[in-house]
Amino acid sequence: MSDAVPDESRLQAEIERLKAEFPHTRDLYREACALLFFRFGVTPTANRLYQLVRRGSMSTPVAVLNAFWADLREKSRVRIEHAELPGELRDAAGDLVAILWKRAAGAADDALQALRTEVEAARLAAEASVTAVQADLARTETALEQRTTTLLAAQVRIQELEQAQAAAAATRHALEGELERAQQALRERDAALAQARTDFAAELDKQRTSTELAETRLQAAEKRALLEIERERAAATRLQRELEGVQQRASRDGERAQAEIHPLQAQLGDLRHSAGMLEGRFEAMRASHEAQAQELEFLRQKASGPGSAARRAPRRAGRQSAGPVKAVRKSGAKT
Repeated sequence: MSDAVPDESRLQAEIERLKAEFPHTRDLYREACALLFFRFGVTPTANRLYQLVRRGSMSTPVAVLNAFWADLREKSRVRIEHAELPGELRDAAGDLVAILWKRAAGAADDALQALRTEVEAARLAAEASVTAVQADLARTETALEQRTTTLLAAQVRIQELEQAQAAAAATRHALEGELERAQQALRERDAALAQARTDFAAELDKQRTSTELAETRLQAAEKRALLEIERERAAATRLQRELEGVQQRASRDGERAQAEIHPLQAQLGDLRHSAGMLEGRFEAMRASHEAQAQELEFLRQKASGPGSAARRAPRRAGRQSAGPVKAVRKSGAKT
C-alpha cells in the first residue's frame, strides 16, 4: 500500500460527505479508514484519522483502527484459505497480508507514540498555562483588595469632607447673616449721623440768620444812636447785651451739637472695625471652603479613575489654604 499523500482537497471533500452520511462517530471513523486504505491507497493512522474527522476523543480512532485491521486480517485469511489457488500463490498472498499487517501495525504504533507525545506536551503546556493563570489571578486578587481598601478609605474621606463642608457652609451662612446685620446697623448709624449733620447744619443756619438779624438791628440802632446818642445809649447797651446772649446761646448750641457728633463718630468707627473683622473672618471661611471643595473633587477623581493627580492636588490645596491666613492677617492689620 502506498504512503503517498493524496489530494487534500479531494480527501477533505470525501470526509465531509462521509460526515453528512454517517452521523455516528465510530461509523464515520470506520468509513474514513476504508476510504484512506482502499480508495486513496494510504495506510490509516489514528492521528491522521483524528486530524481529518475531529470528533470524539483520541481513543475512538485508535479503537476503530484496531477493529478495522482485525476485520481486514480476518477477511483476508478467509479469502486465502477458501480460494481455489495453487499453494505457492496462496503462500505469497499470505506473506503479502502479513507484510501489510506488520506495516499497518508499525504505522499504528508510531502514530500512537506520536499521539502520546503530543498529548503529553499538550498536558505540560496546559499545566504551565494553568500555573500562569493562577499566578495572574493571585496578583489580580491582591491588586483588587488593595484597590478596594483604597476606595473604601477614599469614600470615608469623602464623607468626612462632605460633613466638614456642610459645617463650613452653615458657619458661612451664619457669618453672612451676622455681616448683613452689622452692615445694616452701619447703614442705620450712617443715616443717623447724616441726619444729625443735617439737623446741626439747619440749627447753625438758624443761629447764623439770627446773628445776622441781630447785627442788622445793631447797625440800625447805631444809626439811630448817632442822631440821639445820649437818649439811645441805654437802648444800644441793652441791644448789645441781647446780642451777646444770642451769641452765647449759639455757642452753647454748637458745643452741644459737637458733643452729640463725637460719640456718633466713635460708634461709627467701632462699627467699621467690627465690619472689617467680620469681613476678614468671612474671607478666611470662604477660602477654607474652596480648599475643602477642591480636596473633595480630587478625592472623587481619585476614587473613579487613575490616581495620577494625587501628588499634585495636596500641593495645590496647600498653596490655596495659605489664602485664608493672609486674609486674616490683612484684616488684623486693618483693625
